[in-house]
Amino acid sequence: MSENITKNLSGLKREDFQAEIQGKKTDLFILRNNKGYEVAITNYGGAMVAIMVPDRNGKVANVIMGHDNINDVVNKPEPFLSTLIGRYGNRICNGRFTLDGVEYTLALNNGPNSLHGGPTGFHARVWDAKQIDTQTLELHYVAADMEEGFPGKLDVTVVYQFNDDNALVISYKATTDKKTVVNLTNHGYFALAGIADPTPVIDDLICEINADHFIPIDETAIPLGPIASVEGTPFDFRKPKPVGQDIDADDIQIKNGAGYDHCYVLNKKEVGELSFAAKITEPNTGRTMEVYTTEPGVQCYSDNWGTGQKGTHGATYPRRSAICFEAQHFPDSPNRPYYPSVVLCPGETYTQKTIYKFGTDN
Repeated sequence: MSENITKNLSGLKREDFQAEIQGKKTDLFILRNNKGYEVAITNYGGAMVAIMVPDRNGKVANVIMGHDNINDVVNKPEPFLSTLIGRYGNRICNGRFTLDGVEYTLALNNGPNSLHGGPTGFHARVWDAKQIDTQTLELHYVAADMEEGFPGKLDVTVVYQFNDDNALVISYKATTDKKTVVNLTNHGYFALAGIADPTPVIDDLICEINADHFIPIDETAIPLGPIASVEGTPFDFRKPKPVGQDIDADDIQIKNGAGYDHCYVLNKKEVGELSFAAKITEPNTGRTMEVYTTEPGVQCYSDNWGTGQKGTHGATYPRRSAICFEAQHFPDSPNRPYYPSVVLCPGETYTQKTIYKFGTDN
């Protein structure tokens, strides 16, 4: 393991990620496929800190925003930067929902709403980690009953596997001892140009999203309710187009999201099928990323609140220099019975699989 860590493409040092937090040890884990490319993950929040993949000329760069030591991972200005998200990804209106006649109250950490499981959600927890083999990392966490206001003890396992097709497969599994709500996702901040000082903005990134509909939001990013057609709107990515083409359009939905920060309703033949969700192509490097998921939706976020924070090896992350595809159920689903259910009961198993596959357009 020590050799695996000390000789890596990212230049990250294992000892810089080793600490004791919440009574558990944090560490750095390197997944390497047979082509020699790598994904680096820490068990604090399951944060991805490096994804080392080639461009069309074979030049390898880190295409995920992260940090190069545990202190910066813990204290980063963007708490959800490239982390696991739970118990509930996205927003819950006014931090309240009712289950079987009981109202539950959550912390408000995004204006009047609860976001991404609250301030001490899964992104801010130390997970138990087991590296299964050179390409596979298993993370395990048990959330206590009423942790961050959610009912039920939730037992969660997340497996990261970086396969020989340069595809990062993330598999989720969860069980509960009491009826609860669950919506797990990963908040990877992808920068296919490669992180740098400064990391290039995403305006020229070519994007395709396999969705005929999206979910309009109010000014606090809570769904207005009904889904809407992308036809004739800035949200139509059914044919590939540059992210920057309509990102500042004179459109109330663009204004409400300060750009793209909306859940797309993915085109599915059947519920829960693993199917194509999105693809981005970085024209200068030729790097591509395809997204596949079992989830009904994907939140596309164009890093509208980026602050220029410092990151790995002196890189800086200006506003709109990354894009996120958070595969998930729809925001505020616990309060909207007409959305696909996010309720998990004892005896049931929550599952989710999302794949981020990296390539080049040559």
